Amino acid sequence: MIKVAVSGICGRMGQMLVRALAAAKDMELCAALGHGGSAGVGKDAGAPSGIATGVSVSDDPQELCKADVVIDFSRPEGTLAILPECVRLKKPVLIGTTGFDAAGKKAIEEASRSIPVILAPNTSVGVNAVFRLVAEAARLLPDTDVEIVEMHHRNKVDAPSGTALEMGRCIARARGQDFDEVAILSREGHTGPRKNGTIGFAALRGGDVVGIHKVIFAGTGERVEISHHSTTREGYADGALVGARFLVNQAAGLYSMADVLGIPR
Repeated sequence: MIKVAVSGICGRMGQMLVRALAAAKDMELCAALGHGGSAGVGKDAGAPSGIATGVSVSDDPQELCKADVVIDFSRPEGTLAILPECVRLKKPVLIGTTGFDAAGKKAIEEASRSIPVILAPNTSVGVNAVFRLVAEAARLLPDTDVEIVEMHHRNKVDAPSGTALEMGRCIARARGQDFDEVAILSREGHTGPRKNGTIGFAALRGGDVVGIHKVIFAGTGERVEISHHSTTREGYADGALVGARFLVNQAAGLYSMADVLGIPR
C-alpha cells in the first residue's frame, strides 16, 4: 500500500484527491497539510467531502515523514514551505501547483537534484495528450498565427493558467522559438499589427468553470482549433495518482507528466 500525503488538502483539488484516494485499492491517505491558517486544521481531512478518513489536517510539515510520496496542490508559498522538508526526509513529490516565479522554479529544480519531483502544470491525461497535439500542429502549421484562450472559475489567482502557458511552451519548442521572447501574455490599448511568430494569450475568469483551454492556429482562409474542456476535477486527481505511483520508483530528477505517460516530446 502506497502511503500518500496531500498538501493543500482543504482546497478543491485536495478534496478531490481525498475522494480519489478513498477509491484507490493500492493507495491510502496518511497525512494531510493545510496552509495559511486554514480553518480545516485539526479536523478530519475528508470532512468537507463528508468522508471520514481518520487523518487530521495539520500545518506541521514534519507530518510528511509518514508518507511514501507527497502530492501538492496548494499555492506557490505552500509548496515552497514544504519543499525543504521533502528534501530532508527524501520524499518524492508531485507538484500540481502553478504560478511559480523564477525563484520558485529554481528552488524546485534544486530540490529535484536530491529527490524525484514531478512538476505538472496539469495532471489530466487528456490535457497532456493535447500538449502533444498542439506541438504536432505547430510543426505542421509553422506560419499560422497562434492564440491561446483559457477560462477558469472566479477564484483562480494566477493568469494565464499554468496549463495555457505550458501549451504555449510546447508550441514554441516545436517551432524552435524562445517562449519568453514570443509570448504575448496580454494586450491593451493601441497595440499595432500582430507580430509574426508571436503566441497570444487571453485569460477569462468567471463562475465555477473548472477549466477550458483552446489553441487557435489562424492561417489565411482557414483556422484549426484544438480544445480541452474539464467539467470536473476528477481527471486531475486520477492523473495525480498515476504520477504518484510513477514517482515512488524513480531516482532523483525533475520529471513531467509526459514522462509518466510515455508521451514523446
